[in-house]
Amino acid sequence: MSLEEARALHDEVCVLDLHADTAKLMDRVDYDLAARHERPMPRAVNYLGHVDLPRLREGGVAAQFFSFWTVPYPERGCAHSVERQLDALDRAMAAHPTELTWARTGAEIRAAKARGAVAALGGIEGGQALEGDLAHLARFSQRGVRYLGLLHFTANAIGAPAKGRGADAQRGLSGFGRDVIRECERTGIIVDLAHINRRGFFDALEVATHPVLVSHTGVLGVHEHWRNIDDDQLRAVARGGGCVGIIFAKMYLGGASLESVVDHLLHVINIAGED
Repeated sequence: MSLEEARALHDEVCVLDLHADTAKLMDRVDYDLAARHERPMPRAVNYLGHVDLPRLREGGVAAQFFSFWTVPYPERGCAHSVERQLDALDRAMAAHPTELTWARTGAEIRAAKARGAVAALGGIEGGQALEGDLAHLARFSQRGVRYLGLLHFTANAIGAPAKGRGADAQRGLSGFGRDVIRECERTGIIVDLAHINRRGFFDALEVATHPVLVSHTGVLGVHEHWRNIDDDQLRAVARGGGCVGIIFAKMYLGGASLESVVDHLLHVINIAGED
């Protein structure tokens, strides 16, 4: 396939990016999503805010999941932090209504692409955002949240992270965590298993009746890193019809080249299949 053919295919399909931390900066430091952001210095990491509308359009990205992360000390206030990040996206949409719009379904993503807008979807990174109260899920779903990452870098009432404060390889999913998964499925929120420890990962799959997501990860079959998932995890996600997103971060990939990304993608395809 030539570069021109690859670009044509890329433009034809709805490309989704499953994870960007941009909304936190939009809330806290008035990061302008409509402005082009450059590296603050050569080789600086991640442009700080990950994405902006000019580069999303140039990259042919039809839909962007904005991930809402929170600082869990104290846990109280985490739900409000998610609401603030949602508010920041609402303000961006009000300021740029032809360029950015909420989408809650595949049909709405395709409609946004057809009119030249980027579709925005919400994701939450870390179950501390619930503050122990399942009722928050319905509210978040109504506002556009479409996935919940059960864990981030700290343990919470749901379980333990793969690494970080409270990491514990022997700790599985709690009873509350099982209730969270059921309520996610009831309210139309996908369960995201990025960051959770391996035992909690498989516990969650035992409970889930809907396909799950691993929004941003590398794979151990290509590069050894605590954050990456193994072949058994890949197969388990695939058996349930779920999705694995490869993270564009060199520490997890083992390199910063396009070839590094492709190596991880090909490994997922070889182990779990394209679909």
